[in-house]
Amino acid sequence: MQAVKSYKKGGNVSLKMGKHKSRSGGLTAAGVAKYNRETGSNLQTAVTESKPKGKRAARRKSFCARMSGNKGPLYKMVTNRKTGKKVKKPTRKLLALRKWRCRNYS
Repeated sequence: MQAVKSYKKGGNVSLKMGKHKSRSGGLTAAGVAKYNRETGSNLQTAVTESKPKGKRAARRKSFCARMSGNKGPLYKMVTNRKTGKKVKKPTRKLLALRKWRCRNYS
């Protein structure tokens, strides 16, 4: 008998900022590879070109429609360490929408 490979469920994959998560939003190629390896899924990298064609254009349109409809803030307030003032910092949601070049979020 062959051994059945077990995968993590529920997206409990540990992804580190910089190596797996891009600071400009979304996952890096290494992050996508790690996620796919650990969960057995078929996640793909972001569609970042300005005018994609065919299936890639459809993927981008679908992602933008789903992600922009999610609840949650686009900015969070954080305190600047040097000045002590509150500043608006974009959330991971806004960074991902910008990375995918969704309308109204660039």
